[in-house]
Amino acid sequence: MTHPTLHPPTDTQWPRWEVFKQDAPGRPHQAVGTVHAGDPDHALLTARSVFVRRPAAVSLWCVREADLLTATPEELSTHPGLLDTPGEASIYQLAIKRTHKRSMTFVDVVGTAEATGPGDALRQAQAAHPDALAWLVFPDAAAVRTDDDPGTVDSWFAPAKEKTYKQQQFYGVIGRHIGELKRAGLMPGRAPTEEQP
Repeated sequence: MTHPTLHPPTDTQWPRWEVFKQDAPGRPHQAVGTVHAGDPDHALLTARSVFVRRPAAVSLWCVREADLLTATPEELSTHPGLLDTPGEASIYQLAIKRTHKRSMTFVDVVGTAEATGPGDALRQAQAAHPDALAWLVFPDAAAVRTDDDPGTVDSWFAPAKEKTYKQQQFYGVIGRHIGELKRAGLMPGRAPTEEQP
């Protein structure tokens, strides 16, 4: 026998993680989307499955949404208190959004800063990149990362690069091709309609 729940949970999803992907050594990590996952390892595996199925990649970072602080210039003008967001002094990753043109990429990681908290890191990101469309900061220690040794990079990302997909023309035709039937005069004509004499 089941009993109705008087106060059902409002959110039963796993925590959300922002995913950052690096396409090649020396390129910036770029935010490519989010996944829901129960723990850091689950987040990385899910991010690999969702965002590294075909494109090139050499590194993945995942950061819990709760560890991120983001703001646009408009948000800072209406909520300047964001620059005073408290937190632990640490090394913070700084990321910015430069354009609206790239639909798949939200922000690029552009560097690190030693900050007294996320608000201070946001202030430093704003000062260093005043023309950004948005700023995003998070403690460096909050990111869970794939290892960068060659064995890990190869086992995590090489299979996606080697995938090949056949175009439709590579698949065989079942029966005889319609062009061949037409040339042989084997295609049935249209049934006459009542309007035709």
